[in-house]
Amino acid sequence: MRARAVAGLVLAGCVLALGGCGTPPPLRRMACADAVPAGAATMAGGALRSMTLSVLTYNIEGLGWPARSDRARQLEEIGRRLAALRAAGQGPDIVMFQEMFSGPAKKAVLASGYPALATGPRRTDRPGETTRARLPGKPSIRRGEIGVHLTGGGLALASVYPIVEVRKEPYGRRSCAGLDCLANKGMLMVRIAIPGLPTPVDLYDTHMNSRGASKVPARRNLEAHDRQALEASQFIDETHDDRYPMVFGGDFNMRHSQERWDNFTRYQPMTLVHKACTDGTYKCDIRMSWDGDEPWVDTQDLQFFEGGDVVRIRPIRVEALFDGGAGGPVLSDHDGFLVTYRLTWPAAAAPWPGCPAGEIPGA
Repeated sequence: MRARAVAGLVLAGCVLALGGCGTPPPLRRMACADAVPAGAATMAGGALRSMTLSVLTYNIEGLGWPARSDRARQLEEIGRRLAALRAAGQGPDIVMFQEMFSGPAKKAVLASGYPALATGPRRTDRPGETTRARLPGKPSIRRGEIGVHLTGGGLALASVYPIVEVRKEPYGRRSCAGLDCLANKGMLMVRIAIPGLPTPVDLYDTHMNSRGASKVPARRNLEAHDRQALEASQFIDETHDDRYPMVFGGDFNMRHSQERWDNFTRYQPMTLVHKACTDGTYKCDIRMSWDGDEPWVDTQDLQFFEGGDVVRIRPIRVEALFDGGAGGPVLSDHDGFLVTYRLTWPAAAAPWPGCPAGEIPGA
């Protein structure tokens, strides 16, 4: 019975994986010389320069059959609409994708038309040093804990600005629970160069372990999520240059779970956009429905931010895309979460000279 269960699960997983195997992950490299200079403005009587940077995080529900069926049309529409927004000058500068597993999902990301694209982790990427301690409870082969990954992490990051560095790190093999273990979930870091800005900007994308969808007991998936939160923090510490501003977004799978929030915030000192825009820290133009005093607990899709030594960053507008309203039709089981940030820096600061002409480190 055990062997039959393993064979059935592997077969189903392979079918799921094969939905994307024939389509390579999207990749585009953009030369620094091709970047359009940002529209910087002066502030504070000419002492400061500023520009905006818009970042969309979007779980596109790009799973293949048998996990999902009939998604090709909606995924194609996602790619088409993002491309149309860009053509009209209204598209996000950065898109952080999650669940880019199937062939149609990869094609949708490519069809968005962004000149710079990076993906990862890949299915065969191995994590660095992580815990060897077992998760609480027993592993379940029937629930996907078979010891091998059938897909990559499903992460992609698209940019209108050149990508000058890429780093990716899977979560540890003992840091996943249930069906989530079939994908090599982890972290994707992309460093972009914006013409005229004194420093690059670091962007991080992730998709963390689910709760009920993992199909394993709460105690087990909670511990997996906690380990991933720690590993994400360690990865950021190892790859982020504190001189640069940063944005950390993705599908954090913390909705309605105070325990997950408590664990996550032990490791992450960055500022949460939802909180900064509701507690009076910043005056944000809120163009979406937020219920209650803590709207961040009602969503999986979040963004965090932190300023650098020279370039400061703060959110100035938040809105939903593909939510069935003014942001477009619902095309996934998640809405897109779009944040517009304002970057400011001293007018006397020289533009960053480090945009390379050759290979991209880590790509």
